[in-house]
Amino acid sequence: MSANDELRAMDELYAAARAEGGKLVVYAGGDAPGQAGLYSAGFSERFPDIDVEVTVDLSKYHNGRIDGMHLRGDNRADVVHVQTLYDFPYWKEQGLLMPYRPLGLEHVDPAYVDPDGTYYALFAFAFSNVVDTAVIPEERAPREAVDYLRPDLKDRLVLTYPHDDDAVLYQFEQIIAQHGYGWLEKLQAQNPLWVRGTATPLEVIATGERAATFTSFYFLNPGAGDTMRFLPAREDFFQSWYQMGAILADAPHPNAAKLYMSYRLSSAAQQASAQWPARTDITIPGWKPLPEYANTSPKGFLEFMGDRGRVERLRGVMEDFIGPVTGDNPTGIDRLWH
Repeated sequence: MSANDELRAMDELYAAARAEGGKLVVYAGGDAPGQAGLYSAGFSERFPDIDVEVTVDLSKYHNGRIDGMHLRGDNRADVVHVQTLYDFPYWKEQGLLMPYRPLGLEHVDPAYVDPDGTYYALFAFAFSNVVDTAVIPEERAPREAVDYLRPDLKDRLVLTYPHDDDAVLYQFEQIIAQHGYGWLEKLQAQNPLWVRGTATPLEVIATGERAATFTSFYFLNPGAGDTMRFLPAREDFFQSWYQMGAILADAPHPNAAKLYMSYRLSSAAQQASAQWPARTDITIPGWKPLPEYANTSPKGFLEFMGDRGRVERLRGVMEDFIGPVTGDNPTGIDRLWH
């Protein structure tokens, strides 16, 4: 479908969404309230008559909310896109998802598309090295796992608890497979600051309290004047995955939900991706397509998320090495209902 065809089709969905009330509710996996802007800004600019409400919270909390709302029969969400990839086949089996094949879906790798169109990849995220180049010049930034053991980085690291986030947990599993648990023990000796949420390290680095992390996402092409840089490992593993999304079967605003999903996979939205797009026909200037990086594995993470025994055993090992997770939910959300 051409860009003009996409625009015409979305205009028709926009009219239908306005007719049903002009409201949209999105549950988005994430760990900082400000991340809602990643999903609402472009959509709201393109479709100003739709009142879009994006609630960002940890995926492992959103999935429980969706199950609970279904059991109570009081669903209020239209769209969900979360990291808990194992939930989508379950939700489909339970009849919780609406089949819908949005515009652009034909350009998404079939490995990340349900054959019946009930869920599919919308965009990609990756965690790896992030530094403020005003503090650590790019040529001195740690890139590989052993770089984080340098004496000059002792007391200067901030990392997300791996046993609080499955994507970080898989990242640690893969790094340890390369370097052994001795690397983790040496990393612990560096006295890293362990935090909840993958956005929290960026906030800590911005204050100057710590200088580097490898457990965070950042823009591939940051804006002018931004000195923060995402610098993926060259040889060691870095974490990446395709965030899945779906429309709930009892969505209160189904036309707005269809509009949102078609917008998310539109050429314009995919080209504006903060990191890699889901569509294989879209590229990000200055970066190779995600499948061309040999040291990351979205498919490996998909398999990992489906093996909950493997996940839980590793979570217990990480708690034994690092200690229990402490701290409040980084999104500040307690409950979404009263």
